[in-house]
Amino acid sequence: MQTTTLSFENMHNYGDLFANLLRARRQSFIVQNEWDLPEAMGMEYDQYDTPASRWVAVHDFGKVLGGMRLTPTTARCGIYSYMIRDAQKGLLPSIPEDLLDCEAPVAPHIWEVTRGFVAHDVPANIRRSVHAQMVVQLSTAAREFGASQMLALLPANWTRWARRCGLAMSAGGRVMVMDGIRYQVVSMDFSRRLH
Repeated sequence: MQTTTLSFENMHNYGDLFANLLRARRQSFIVQNEWDLPEAMGMEYDQYDTPASRWVAVHDFGKVLGGMRLTPTTARCGIYSYMIRDAQKGLLPSIPEDLLDCEAPVAPHIWEVTRGFVAHDVPANIRRSVHAQMVVQLSTAAREFGASQMLALLPANWTRWARRCGLAMSAGGRVMVMDGIRYQVVSMDFSRRLH
């Protein structure tokens, strides 16, 4: 099992890995969760998949086991910035505007984590390892980007596994029900891991 952080700058070094990540996202979010999201050529994508973002892929011999997208809160693409901020501004009607307890930050040391998933067909005996690889890569990415904080919209059961993952996490907003699932914005503190 390997973990790779992809960017527009390096994805050519990894063959089909980026396309496979978007295919796995489609399977997870469109097929499994039945979310109404853009897709093309069997891949899920959205307005936040730009050169400003990075993508973490946990993979084994080309098969994507899990992944996530990291976007700086300073990103801009047309009217869009990053998902949590755009939801707060009313640009994403499927996400409540009051998802965050404060004004969504825009700062180079704060990044957003979105589209996190573990593939539905990953065997139960390695799911925890896939999650662990994703957490390790988050810490590595935080150091690389100089990010002391990351925001994520996660299932509200995050408190069950936050300590086990070794992440300093705190609620950043209220619990919301979307598509029958309870979600909450969470802030992850990486300030102690930057050195």
